[in-house]
Amino acid sequence: MLNNKYDFTFFIQARNCNPNGDPDMGNLPRIDEESMHGFITDVCIKRNIRDYISEAFAGVEGMDIVIREATNINESITKVVLDVNDGVLDKKKKKNTKVEDASVLACKRYFDVRTFGAVLSTGLNAGQIKGPVQFEFGRSLDPIFVKDVTITRNCHTEGDYDNLEKYRELAESLSDDKKRTMGRKQFIPYGLYRVNGYISASIANKTGFDENDLSKLFESILNMYNYSSSASKSGMSVVSPIIIFKHVGSPNTLNEVERTREAVLGCAPAYRLHELINIKKKEDVEYPRDYTDYDLNINLSELPKSIEVGFKYMPFEKIVWGNPNDNWIKVI
Repeated sequence: MLNNKYDFTFFIQARNCNPNGDPDMGNLPRIDEESMHGFITDVCIKRNIRDYISEAFAGVEGMDIVIREATNINESITKVVLDVNDGVLDKKKKKNTKVEDASVLACKRYFDVRTFGAVLSTGLNAGQIKGPVQFEFGRSLDPIFVKDVTITRNCHTEGDYDNLEKYRELAESLSDDKKRTMGRKQFIPYGLYRVNGYISASIANKTGFDENDLSKLFESILNMYNYSSSASKSGMSVVSPIIIFKHVGSPNTLNEVERTREAVLGCAPAYRLHELINIKKKEDVEYPRDYTDYDLNINLSELPKSIEVGFKYMPFEKIVWGNPNDNWIKVI
């Protein structure tokens, strides 16, 4: 069981890479045209978490992923529906009479379903599940500068032949400038993105998302850009720590049942907790190129007594509750 609501914040550093390309804009990094700040979509962040979980927990029971690259979601739905119906369905109506049971099994079997939720009604109906973990769009702290540069490849792709000899003959007949092909690469020199996240304990207890899953979620956030980097993401990393607000209930509440209820439902608005984290560019820095070019302050003097703050520094180490133990974060 998850007995506490959580709100958290982390920072993504992007250096000479494309944090999140926009296919409608020629794969240029996503940008707010009015403010020129960059952003990373919530589904992009979830995609990276799914990829890490799929790689790090391959074959582990209950850690499978539904939304995988180049797969059909209906295949996973069908397996769940058939399992709860003992492999027997009305072939004419293709109807699942045990939708609730199928939803429960999907949550038990798939990490991303019990974490982020899913619409499992695109084929056979396994229900529509609301997930306890949600993210805001990541937003850069400062305006970003988008670059679109030309790159060359010292080989060509011309010709439509069915044997190697004809390819060689064509290659020998081409001039040097024809033997190269041109391409484009889109990136930003630097951007530090802030991401806010939310975990609902009440929804988590419906999907089966528990403390063990919570630990794996924070692990995957810190590791999601490290385990496998593509060329476009090679400059990306999550700057530790993850700053975590844990709702524990008011210490002045005499009724323990009421305090437990507060911890599950939340003791303070999330936006007020996120406002306690202030980060801005240092005054002597004109063009930031590292996270240390920013000052990060946390106003713990305004932290409600019903909230505990923690810092997750390393993927496989425990959360440090209380004051941070690094030089980058300053407590005010």
